[in-house]
Amino acid sequence: MAAKKGLGKGLDSLIPSNVLDTPDNKQKKDKAQTPDSVVDINLVEPNRDQPRKVFDEDALIELADSIKQVGLLQPILVQDRDGYYEIIAGERRWRACKLAGLKEIPVIIRKFTEQEIVEISIIENIQREDLNPIEEAMAYKRLLDEFNLKQDEVAEKVSKNRTTITNSLRLLKLTEEVQQMIVDGKLSTGHARAIISIENPAEQVEIAEKIFDNKMSVRDVEKYIKSLGKPPKQKRKINDSLQVVYSNLEEQLKLILGTKVSILSKGGEGSGKVEIEFYSHDDLDRIVELIKR
Repeated sequence: MAAKKGLGKGLDSLIPSNVLDTPDNKQKKDKAQTPDSVVDINLVEPNRDQPRKVFDEDALIELADSIKQVGLLQPILVQDRDGYYEIIAGERRWRACKLAGLKEIPVIIRKFTEQEIVEISIIENIQREDLNPIEEAMAYKRLLDEFNLKQDEVAEKVSKNRTTITNSLRLLKLTEEVQQMIVDGKLSTGHARAIISIENPAEQVEIAEKIFDNKMSVRDVEKYIKSLGKPPKQKRKINDSLQVVYSNLEEQLKLILGTKVSILSKGGEGSGKVEIEFYSHDDLDRIVELIKR
């Protein structure tokens, strides 16, 4: 498997690695990249098709404060679009510069194909781990659909294994409401993958809300989804007089043990079972001690 922080095959020869907005290239005081030019910040515009749509406001303010003190040491990567400069890498820094009140911004100007622009934008954000799971999945889908790449080719370009790409793309099978819950952080990708097998959109939303409301673990969700395909167990019918006896015994045991008790008949010669519920390890210990006494 390729290393996570690789730029993808061929991309490291296209651009200087230290103009990418990655964890290794934060605002630094000791080393500044020489820009090709300094341009009016109002002539710089973000790439509308860039995969990242959500920016952490607190992190932007922190970066803006740093820029106010020492300036922008790492220029942004742009492409000349005849009248304005389109950001290829560094929209976060550009936003922070605007917050800091800069009138001009240092840039490195390069010429790229549309596919290279998409690849660089995806790689920059993946390296920073700033894309939410849905943004990342949509970015991979764009490489597949627009440039007719195969999943293993996408995996190589973004330095991920193919299984990661496949699992990411599967999230797009979820209904938009569930996808938004992932974006909002209400569902983890583990929860999301567990409900992908549910084909009915309304049922997907219902289960997703149940997961969030009840704070279900991924394992709990997997068990719940698995149980949906099983027919409910049919209770054996018992005569009314026996049911009255069982109900009375259940109430007596409930008072003694302080928890719900069910007596279930298996039919035949009066066979059955007694179910005693407990709600924690401590509760189980308490019940066991009562039974022992």
